Amino acid sequence: MQQISDPGVPDTGGPVLKARTFECMGTVISLTLAADPLTERQPTSDEAAAVTAVVEVLFRDLDETFSLYRPDSEASMLARGELTLHEASEQMRERYAEAHEWRLRTEGAFTPERPDGVLDLSGLIKGHAIREAGVSLLALGRRDWCLNAGGDVLVSGSPRAGSAEPWNAGVVDPADRRTLITGYALGGISRHKALATSGSAERGEHIWRVGGGPGFVQVSVAAADIVTADVLATAIVSGGAPALDLAADRWDVAVLAVRSDGSMLATPGFQPG
Repeated sequence: MQQISDPGVPDTGGPVLKARTFECMGTVISLTLAADPLTERQPTSDEAAAVTAVVEVLFRDLDETFSLYRPDSEASMLARGELTLHEASEQMRERYAEAHEWRLRTEGAFTPERPDGVLDLSGLIKGHAIREAGVSLLALGRRDWCLNAGGDVLVSGSPRAGSAEPWNAGVVDPADRRTLITGYALGGISRHKALATSGSAERGEHIWRVGGGPGFVQVSVAAADIVTADVLATAIVSGGAPALDLAADRWDVAVLAVRSDGSMLATPGFQPG
């Protein structure tokens, strides 16, 4: 675990915010804690490390259960046929039920199975891990924080504790991961607390496409909760423009989708600038 300045945190003119980071689920997870709203005291290194350790344990426990890259995981045992879903743990069955519900709600654009029929809940688990980490942070009495897991962001409160100032989450350019297309304000007075990005630019083709016609290489979705943002971003990459229309009609979200030629399609709430 290392301590770095978080590039996703805006310059507020106050103390420089710091992020604690660790690696899990094939990506880097960073947690930024704002100052105490009463004393304006920044968390000490030991305090930040202790809080981040709680988040790290949660991520690692879920990865050990659901990762298909771990041969000894429960997910891998299911994939090899050594275990049936009926015999699986309660948390495995719960997450499958949640993923199945999302399949129905997205009209098949999001699915918990690979084309070969193997159960793969990776499209849900990172969002679930972020969601559960947020619950734990609030239970620890932390009200102002930003949690970033490989570009999927969930925030609470404000970078300037006690204010309505939002956190600023960046959306990277799929053609150049060193630059940003735009930013999106999360938290503060915004109704959206989460931003998730899915696509093939960073990890290659890992999402099974069900839509016809030209698709999107990257989709970012802002929503009130991280699981909705994460699932819908994946569903739109998979289902293309019809899935984007469905998401915009049924959910209170903002969407930015990038086509392979670099052109973009955005809902009114998410105009790049």
